Amino acid sequence: MAHALGAPGAPAVLRNTELDADAVRQARIDLAACFRMASRLGLHEGICNHFSFVVPGRDDLFLVNPYGWAFSEITASRLLVCDFNGNVIAGDGVPEATAFFIHARMHKNVARAKAAFHTHMPNATALAMLEGPPLVWAGQSALKFYGRTVVDEEYGGLALDEKEGDRIAASIGDADIVFMKNHGVMVVGPSIAEAWDDLYYLERAAEVQRMAMATGRALKPVPAELAAKTYAQMREGDRDSARLHLESIKRILAREEPDFMH
Repeated sequence: MAHALGAPGAPAVLRNTELDADAVRQARIDLAACFRMASRLGLHEGICNHFSFVVPGRDDLFLVNPYGWAFSEITASRLLVCDFNGNVIAGDGVPEATAFFIHARMHKNVARAKAAFHTHMPNATALAMLEGPPLVWAGQSALKFYGRTVVDEEYGGLALDEKEGDRIAASIGDADIVFMKNHGVMVVGPSIAEAWDDLYYLERAAEVQRMAMATGRALKPVPAELAAKTYAQMREGDRDSARLHLESIKRILAREEPDFMH
């Protein structure tokens, strides 16, 4: 299912003087932690799916996982630094082809998308396979996403060129979460922590909705006015909650899988 990007062009030299080395190192650790926990929670799919983050201090480079490595194998140093032209600037290997065309175009075209997490995680993807709106706003966790989602109805097969990457990026509009019909989901955010927090709770919201739907009984949506009020309440502390969520993950992994930081 995965396709390797063609051999990269001559890489530019990434000089330490161009970057805040501490900020880049921290971004690598944070992103590696998200890969490891996503694997633990079953949000991965073989060697497919990708998380990326714009390199701190640069708007033309991004960190992304290399082709051929499962989420459970990702470490901070294994992440690649790529530019928007398909060149690997730092790291061994190449990105998976759809990772490059989806993520490079998202970061290039949507400036606020500093982090972009794309998965085929099972419950959210299951809802993306159904006719109609994926979330029905019947569970409290889902209300975190009220007014923040968009549905991309125009599935175009594998994203193996800039045209499909541009189309996916354009579909997001002002949303933070894209349900890609017949495909999966994309979560974008201003930080790794916020993208992770959204990814995690999106899958939990989808899981409980799917379980409720499986009973065959009618779901009871929250009225729109109350849904909007609850969303506002949740968003008020979201940034700090997301930061603390990621810190808890890193503590767990530091005890049980400390190699993720290497």
